[in-house]
Amino acid sequence: MIKEVSTSMKYIQTYLDRIQKGKFKKSLKFGQYCPVCMALHYHLVDISETAALTHAAEYRGHYFKMCDENHLEMFLSTPDQFVTPGCPHTLPKPHLLPRKLTEIHVKNRFPQQVEMKGYCPVTYLDGKQRYEALVRGKMEYAVEYRERIYIFETKEKRDKFMRTPETYWAQKLPIKVPPLSEPVHLTSLPTLGYLEQGVAEAVIKAMTAAGCLKPKHPYLSLKRSALSYVALYLKAFNHRSTDSIRQMYKKKLASFEENCMLIPYLSTVMKGNYRPPSERPIDFEFKLNRFLALSDLPGANGVQLD
Repeated sequence: MIKEVSTSMKYIQTYLDRIQKGKFKKSLKFGQYCPVCMALHYHLVDISETAALTHAAEYRGHYFKMCDENHLEMFLSTPDQFVTPGCPHTLPKPHLLPRKLTEIHVKNRFPQQVEMKGYCPVTYLDGKQRYEALVRGKMEYAVEYRERIYIFETKEKRDKFMRTPETYWAQKLPIKVPPLSEPVHLTSLPTLGYLEQGVAEAVIKAMTAAGCLKPKHPYLSLKRSALSYVALYLKAFNHRSTDSIRQMYKKKLASFEENCMLIPYLSTVMKGNYRPPSERPIDFEFKLNRFLALSDLPGANGVQLD
């Protein structure tokens, strides 16, 4: 009995070793595409980037890889539906399969030009081929199909093309297309335009935070408190600064916020009749002393932005 188990384990180990050494890939009947997606939707779902064999199955001496657990269960329940001759669709020839390209691959294909003058074929067709749907693709999302190069607006649209390239590849552009837009340098913009393009987002976030907190720092006016808070916020979240600088100003911002909370705290605790020290909150003396100490600090009563 032990000998039989040992022999069986040896066969299993040999089988697994052969899979790991690459013999699995040589026997892939559908290549690196999900046969269930092909049979049900005629979609080319490439799973070559998934090295794990979690959703793989063996049938009639060949291996098949599925895209997910659901399709694996469907394949195992009725495999004949997804293999020849039961499968309604067959995998296209290798030269008719789409292939992802890197930016370097595209540049190395010069002087070959990208199709559709660089406009995204998926955005254009899904946008009912309207003029407004003519959107430039990005070189980082490039695909080769039928020896032609296409570039796409987003990764999702590139993946959509790769699933059904026949739907998108043979489009014709209209006679009139949007003019090429030249990059505009920030320094060439007028002051207002420069601020809108350069710092608008950061300022909006800082002012939104100030609006939510409504800061009133001890011994400062409302205007000075708001301006000081916005300044500290911008310094604390300036992505051009080093991590150490940002951390330093984040601590200053947190301290400023704590100081602003002293006024509502003290006004609440000190309301009403006199209370002996034993009946006061445990942190009352500390916060009161902190409040009074702020009046003695230099720099407009204690706010240091440098």
